[in-house]
Amino acid sequence: MRVEILCTGDEILTGKTVNTNYSHMARRLGEVGLDVIWGTTVGDDRASLLAAFARAGERADAVIVNGGLGPTVDDLSQEVAAEACGVKLELSDYWMQRMAESYARRGRVMPANNKKQAMLPEGAEFIDNPIGTACGFAVTIGKARFFFTPGVPREMRRMLDEQVIPRLLKLGGITGVTRLKRFHSFGIGESRADEMLAGIPGLAIDGEIKLGFQAHFPELETKLAARGATEAELSAKLSAIEAEVRRRLGNFVVAEDEGSLERVVVEKLKAGGHTLAIGETFTSGAIASRLAPLPGAEAVFCKGVIATDIAADKLRTESGASHALAVLMQLDPGSDRPDFGATITVQIADGGGMVQRVARLVGGRDWVRTGATELGLDCLRRHLLGLPVDERIDFERR
Repeated sequence: MRVEILCTGDEILTGKTVNTNYSHMARRLGEVGLDVIWGTTVGDDRASLLAAFARAGERADAVIVNGGLGPTVDDLSQEVAAEACGVKLELSDYWMQRMAESYARRGRVMPANNKKQAMLPEGAEFIDNPIGTACGFAVTIGKARFFFTPGVPREMRRMLDEQVIPRLLKLGGITGVTRLKRFHSFGIGESRADEMLAGIPGLAIDGEIKLGFQAHFPELETKLAARGATEAELSAKLSAIEAEVRRRLGNFVVAEDEGSLERVVVEKLKAGGHTLAIGETFTSGAIASRLAPLPGAEAVFCKGVIATDIAADKLRTESGASHALAVLMQLDPGSDRPDFGATITVQIADGGGMVQRVARLVGGRDWVRTGATELGLDCLRRHLLGLPVDERIDFERR
């Protein structure tokens, strides 16, 4: 089945807003075995949108339209979809009531222009949006089925998984179940991870279980994509391979699936009844900013300071925390350049004393700062889990 993703909005077309929605949609569709053949971006212009809908309706089997479902005058998706279908817009009383109830729960009066979001093409299939005021809908234009989704990323992502992908799979006659297993690692690059996983039976780029990598510095995501007739069959296929991947990547795995390095750290601190103080220099509070917003962080995060002369043992004593993390940096002289570098010293102090890790990072200033932030968090994770803090870490240079 040929799928097209059609993104709308002047801000996307002009580059003022980075189109992360497209990359997420294309990636998720690929993970469930759906091929994206075309990607189109169109501004907030009626004639251009109408022409784009017509072209997509001729060449694709299914089209996901993203954006243009808001309450303002430049949100044109419903109106142009109705014109392309040759029908009028009609009010969805159900969605109108849903929006009114949503505003009432927040103690607010719904603006009159929100009525626009309840106007759908006659005969359109309603697609629910459980967390926003822009409902989705589906219509047929030409020979393609069009699925309209809001531009707000968290709304689009939930609707894509819960509403759109199941419809696309059914439309394409794709049966069975799919699963994507993800391992997030720090300290190894793609080439080394590929070597570490070589030779696992059934695991390959074109194997029964598809192996893939996605690098987003400073972490690497290793993905296992599989399909089975049933959940039981899928679990049987994946379980042994998951365990072997986990074993081979070893201590470099910082989290799995929807987990994250910072969540692992906070959960481990909470589970042990620990508290934490953080001292940073060049990372400028980046470590604290990754931990502090997480649920439960308020119970463990005692203090965060930015200073050039802080040491973990001193910080622990002054803060009264059970654990202290200090990430200190000695920068190379000179301005930003590709070979800019720094020596990073990570110190972790607790009731048993202090451990230290010294590493060297080379790259642009932002590259070094991001890497040092991850290094500090990973050393803390390792210490809390009883793993070696000084295990060799490879940074693939950018």
